[in-house]
Amino acid sequence: MQFKFIKYTKLWLTISLAIILIGFGAMVRNQIETGHILNWGIDFTGGSLMEYQFEDSVTTIVPQELSATIDQVLPSTVSQITVTGEGTYLIHARDLTEEELTQIREAIHAQYGNFEMLRFTTIGPKIGATLKQKAMMALAVALIAIVLYIAYAFRHVPKRVSAWRFGFCAILALIHDVLIAVGFFAIMRFEIDSLFITALLTIIGFSVHDTIVVFDRIRENLKKQSRDDTFGDIADISLNQTMTRSINTSISTLFPLVALYIWGAPSLHHFIFALIIGIIVGTYSSIFIASPVLTFWQEKKRIR
Repeated sequence: MQFKFIKYTKLWLTISLAIILIGFGAMVRNQIETGHILNWGIDFTGGSLMEYQFEDSVTTIVPQELSATIDQVLPSTVSQITVTGEGTYLIHARDLTEEELTQIREAIHAQYGNFEMLRFTTIGPKIGATLKQKAMMALAVALIAIVLYIAYAFRHVPKRVSAWRFGFCAILALIHDVLIAVGFFAIMRFEIDSLFITALLTIIGFSVHDTIVVFDRIRENLKKQSRDDTFGDIADISLNQTMTRSINTSISTLFPLVALYIWGAPSLHHFIFALIIGIIVGTYSSIFIASPVLTFWQEKKRIR
């Protein structure tokens, strides 16, 4: 017995639309409360990043107390402090000079004693804006290249089906994946940095691979299509044939990612979280979004 995926197209699209709208709602909330729809990292806004590790003898430091210590010498400097490990703190601040960095280190030393600076990174606002522009360009180029590749790869589909439709439906699924991943980061107010852009590109690669597998099966089954079979019937058959493979691939990929999230470095948690969300959503879109939308588009053309 085969599951009728296409029959429930409206349900799949409604679920996706609801999740995307929740993400947009979180962006509106962020804009109202912080002035930014997303929590952009210093990679894209400019600023300084300091990571300090304190000695074991130091009592656990509350991030708010550490921020107050810095504000005593340089008011309105710290934007966020994150605990990245036992006795280790990551401080996000405005763009700092060497003199200001020295003042901060002296204030922290006077309050908490010896510590080790694990890293210090500073990025000017102009460089941050350039990096943001290049990151958006990388995503746009990747999406355009995927459309062209899929249209070329599926150029031998039966003439009644346009290869371009395969490409555009794949892109729609990818945009769906990116919007949901960004939406989750907006909801959680996680930082958007260059690692997140890397995660998005990885998600796009995984999702398009999964979608192409399904589309390729549709192409092969179209060659065997009987007169009584509609495009929706072919899509249902193809989805049932490839669903087990898609789910198994996703699960086998998720296991190491979950392990990395639990036992890996805290600094990679947001990156791994983005990949986990992306793989789950990418698997969903390749099964429940790309092919149903392609079927709707194709059968709408046939009715006309």
